[in-house]
Amino acid sequence: MQSNKNNENIVWHSGKVSEEDRQRVLGQKGKVLWFTGLSGSGKSTIAVEVEKMLNEQGKAVYLLDGDNIRCGINSDLGFSDEDRNENIRRIAEIAALFRDAGMIVLVSFISPFRKMRQFARERAGEGNFVEIYVNTDFETCMERDPKGLYKKNIANFTGKDSSYEAPENPEIVLDTVKYSAEECAGQVIDYIFNS
Repeated sequence: MQSNKNNENIVWHSGKVSEEDRQRVLGQKGKVLWFTGLSGSGKSTIAVEVEKMLNEQGKAVYLLDGDNIRCGINSDLGFSDEDRNENIRRIAEIAALFRDAGMIVLVSFISPFRKMRQFARERAGEGNFVEIYVNTDFETCMERDPKGLYKKNIANFTGKDSSYEAPENPEIVLDTVKYSAEECAGQVIDYIFNS
């Protein structure tokens, strides 16, 4: 049972439909696939491909992209370390709800800090979280620069003047220099169905 750490009078209410009931209706187990890497590494591009492939296989899947979330629910947050942590805390909670609903949720966020990715893993629950490190070097990300961010003088830019803590033990490591987005997406699909 969960409770609100700020107010002991607020307690999680369970309904009459269990996680297993939702999985049975959807014919799948909910999972969180968490894509992390520098801006321009290919996270969103690969996640879009994975979403398409899973949908074509009849899976209930939804993509939560960092920029899209910052246009709405996290539009009040900046890019200080505190705001970045709150950004990931919120999305980890949302991803956990999607997973509990039986969805395969793809999360594409830089998520620069290990402790917040660990928080997301814990919220998803044991065996329900796949950390996917899109391991693209800084120089390649700078060359790609799909949003033109590296050319701008942005304060607290991850990888430049704000740190990025690479995953230590991700389930999947993708190399977007050697492999295309489609090939990387195929590696993710293979992992999901063969592990």
